[in-house]
Amino acid sequence: MNPTVFTLIGSLIALLTVTILILRMLKADTGTEEMLRIATAIESAAKAYLKKQYSVVTLFYGVFFVILCVLAYTGYVNMFVPFAFLTGGFFSGLAGYIGMRVATKANVRTTQACKNSINSGLRIAFMSGTVMGLVVVGLGLLDLSAWYYLLDHYYSGLAQMERIQIITSTILTFGVGASFMALFARVGGGIFTKAADVGADLVGKVEAGIPEDDLRNPAVIADNVGDNVGDVAGMGADLYESYVGSIIATMALGVSAGLGVDGVTVPMVMASVGILASILGTFLVKTNEMSQRSLLWAIRRGIYTTSLIVIVAAYFVVKYSLGLEHIGVFYAVVVGLLSGIVIGLSTEYYTSSNYRPTRSISMTAERGTGVTVITGLSVGMQSTVVPVITVGIAVLLAYYLAGGAENPRMGIYGVGISAVGMLSTLGITLSTDAYGPIADNAGGIAEMSKQDPIVRDRAAALDQLGNTTAATGKGFAIGSAALTALALIAAYHDRVLLFGYTPNLSLLNPRVIFGLFIGGMLPLLFSSLAINAVGSAAGKIVAEVRRQFNEIEGILSGNTQPDYETCIKISVSAAQRGMILPALIAILSPIVVGLLVGVDAVVGLLVGATVVGFITAVKMANTGGAFDNAKKYIEEGRYGGKGSEPHKVAVLCDTIGDPLKDTAGPSLNILIKLMSMVAIVSAQIVITFSLG
Repeated sequence: MNPTVFTLIGSLIALLTVTILILRMLKADTGTEEMLRIATAIESAAKAYLKKQYSVVTLFYGVFFVILCVLAYTGYVNMFVPFAFLTGGFFSGLAGYIGMRVATKANVRTTQACKNSINSGLRIAFMSGTVMGLVVVGLGLLDLSAWYYLLDHYYSGLAQMERIQIITSTILTFGVGASFMALFARVGGGIFTKAADVGADLVGKVEAGIPEDDLRNPAVIADNVGDNVGDVAGMGADLYESYVGSIIATMALGVSAGLGVDGVTVPMVMASVGILASILGTFLVKTNEMSQRSLLWAIRRGIYTTSLIVIVAAYFVVKYSLGLEHIGVFYAVVVGLLSGIVIGLSTEYYTSSNYRPTRSISMTAERGTGVTVITGLSVGMQSTVVPVITVGIAVLLAYYLAGGAENPRMGIYGVGISAVGMLSTLGITLSTDAYGPIADNAGGIAEMSKQDPIVRDRAAALDQLGNTTAATGKGFAIGSAALTALALIAAYHDRVLLFGYTPNLSLLNPRVIFGLFIGGMLPLLFSSLAINAVGSAAGKIVAEVRRQFNEIEGILSGNTQPDYETCIKISVSAAQRGMILPALIAILSPIVVGLLVGVDAVVGLLVGATVVGFITAVKMANTGGAFDNAKKYIEEGRYGGKGSEPHKVAVLCDTIGDPLKDTAGPSLNILIKLMSMVAIVSAQIVITFSLG
């Protein structure tokens, strides 16, 4: 069975569906001239930011490409590795770019559709979010199948097992390229969006007392731009990397488990099945009610149906690829799928204003900022319990169900395939995440263009749903990152064995312990740098907004248009500077530790970073999500409503949570995966030249 056939068909179906959805969206009405003017300003600024970001990222890719070429010339990697690295980065960036362009064209059309009904607005926003989901999986499988076919043909003269081993080790490098792009997109986009958001809120809402989306605020356009470059382009590149990373790692583990081509086939076919199931699931996302419960159920209906289709299909994929003697692999897939759903529900519980944790934060806003911050941090810490236990149980179940008790390598393959199972529904789960920024922008355009109250209410309901789906999407991304990272660590272990080194992974080995401590520290250092970059940039935007309010007459009265461009430039500059050092930490840490201390320390480093990074990411993402929805709960009229003292407290707490949930937290997903991939690529160099 040639897996490239299934992956190629799946990718082409996804990209064809994307084309149809884009054409349908573009036919929708763009509304009034004022609405279109605001949307055009957001779109042009988002394009300018991505152009600037990609120009900086290109320099990094050029340097790393040259390094890989030197390694290929000296025989440390094969000659295809540098080019695989480039294609991984290119397709990851392309996925984010397409998603962002579609989002900036869909926002105004969503606002206009809300004039007809809540369902019309939901369908436009979700259909456009689906573009992001299907672009990621479509381009991911297209790149994967192209490289598999090329390498399989080029090395056709080798024995099957040797050929498969070369193919999987080479394809891992295109995962490194995707990880590079994801890290820059997530960190840079996160710094941009949260610097603008925090600056706009602190001066506009708290000091000047004007609404969140108000054209009198000089930072309002930058704020709306940030939603797209951070939560659409950044999230798309992030999950592209998780998606291809889990498939590639599991393909490599299938070889080491002795499953040969069949072991490689299963994750690729599973991914293709997931595309078809996701497309079917998107048709079920519709509603006729404005209540959050009804809107949430519309989203869940699509996800649950998709998951059910994948489960049924997975049974036959495993049965006919591996045989009934390996049916435990099917159960590992089910474990991964169910784990993703459980993590999503847990995230929703801790971040949605429909439930007690977030409402408790709103309630304490009457008692002051200090008490509210303490309550929110407590909620975020408590929210780690269910995801961590879920992933822990998933690892145990996947390992033993796949046959780990008799064959440890089959158990590790089971862990990898559970990550593939969790991400097999990415076509629709990423759609729910990309939907959020579109709905957020639609609500902002409705406010800024002063639409009728019913239109603003419908857009606000979609925006609130977007906050919950975005938080759920982040939880899903973090959980999948943890499983993918574990599969990559296992692939690294197999890689060093291939080069003749047997790691001593005993907890009594001081090198392993050293690596664990360094690895546990890195997510906190990484987060510190990202959050500090947001704080520094937000401070500059606060100063600029205050300056304009004080020096430019007529802004607050609405007689003079603010200078939006300066705030955008401040955010762009901060994003470019702030993303460099965190990126270098992720790239260099496994190489430096390996060269100085040895392979054993690298394994400890990867494990420590995965455990601490996973827990820290969940805590930060859910803390920020809970703060955000607590603020919106008050804005609905509770505890004094907009403009009240509790509302000002909630806004301040939201500015604390913003860089946690949209900059540092999501970026940790990429940190733990990129470190593992860099370790795999640099394994031979570390073994050859390590001082340890």
